[in-house]
Amino acid sequence: MLSKVSTKAKKPKALVLFSGGLDSTLAMKLTVDQGVDVEAVHFSTPFSTTNEQFIDKFCKGMCIRLHKIFLGQEFLKMVIRPHHGYGSRMNPCMDCRILMLKKADELSKKIGADFLVTGEVLDERPFSQKRDLMLLIEREAGLDGKVLRPLSAKLLPETEPEKKGLVRREDLLGVKGRRRLPQMELAKKLGIKEYPSPSGGCLLTDPRFADRLREHLKHERRLSLKDAELLKVGRHFRIGKDKVIVGRNEEENRRLLSIAEKNGLACMEVIGYMGPLTLIAGRADPETLEKAAAITARYSDSPKTATAKVRCTRKQKERILEVVSIEDEEARRFSV
Repeated sequence: MLSKVSTKAKKPKALVLFSGGLDSTLAMKLTVDQGVDVEAVHFSTPFSTTNEQFIDKFCKGMCIRLHKIFLGQEFLKMVIRPHHGYGSRMNPCMDCRILMLKKADELSKKIGADFLVTGEVLDERPFSQKRDLMLLIEREAGLDGKVLRPLSAKLLPETEPEKKGLVRREDLLGVKGRRRLPQMELAKKLGIKEYPSPSGGCLLTDPRFADRLREHLKHERRLSLKDAELLKVGRHFRIGKDKVIVGRNEEENRRLLSIAEKNGLACMEVIGYMGPLTLIAGRADPETLEKAAAITARYSDSPKTATAKVRCTRKQKERILEVVSIEDEEARRFSV
C-alpha cells in the first residue's frame, strides 16, 4: 500500500522586529493573522528604555519565539559618527535602523525566515519614517523590497512577500501620521488590551541626556560601554579634565560603587553622615579630589558650615580629606 504524500504547502515565515511598542505589537499580530509563521527579534542598546517584561510576556502569550540582541560597542561607535547624522537630539535614527535591519537579516537567514516585518508607520517619525527615507534605509541595509510594514503597506511600494503571495496586500493597512488613534482602535479590534504607553524608548532623544552625551564627547572623544553606563547615573560635574558623578539615591550609589570597583576608579563618601557616593572618572589629581570631596559634602547630611571628613577609596587604598561643603553657586559652575 502506497503511503499518502502530503500536499500541504509550507507556511511562509517572517521575522518581526519587535520593539515592544504598540506599532510593532500590531504589526506582529497582523502578520500572525495572515497565517504566517512568526518569530520576533528585540534589539536593545546601552540607551534603551523599553519594557522588557512586556516584551517577554507578549511573545510568551502568543507562543512566539523571541530572540534578543544587544547592540553594544558597534552601536556606540555609530553614535559617535553617524553617516546620516542625528535627529532632533543625539539620536542617529537612520543609521540605527540600518544596523538593526542588517542584524535582523543575518538572523532571518539562520532561522529560515522569508522576509522581515517592522511596525513602522509612514510619517510617524520625521527623521526615519518618511517614505523616501524608509526606502533608502532598507536599500542601504541590502533589503530593497524585502521589508514588510503591515500598518502602512498600502501607502508604500509592493514588497516581495506581497508579490510572491506570502501575504495578502488587501488585508494590510494604510495608516499614516503621528496620531495614535487608528492604532489604538485597531488594538481594541484585535483584542490587544495591554501595551506600553507611548515613549521614545531611547535616551538619545531626551534633551537633558543628549546634552550630557554631547558634553562627554566634546571632552573625551570616545564612548565605551562603561561611559554609557556612567552617563545614565547621578549628578554630573566636570572638574578640569575629570568627570565627577554623585549618586542621587541608594540604588545609584550601589551602581557607582560597582563601576568604581570594576574599573579601579576613585570613589568617596562623607564619614558619619548619610549622603551620596561620588565616583571620579579620570586621574583624580589633588585639586579634583578636593573639589569632589566638597561636592560630596554638599549633597550629604553633614553641617554645611562645618568641616566634613570625606573618605576617598581607590584600589583598596584610603585617604581622608577634610573639607567644607562647596557653595551652591560654585557647584553650578562645575555642573554638567
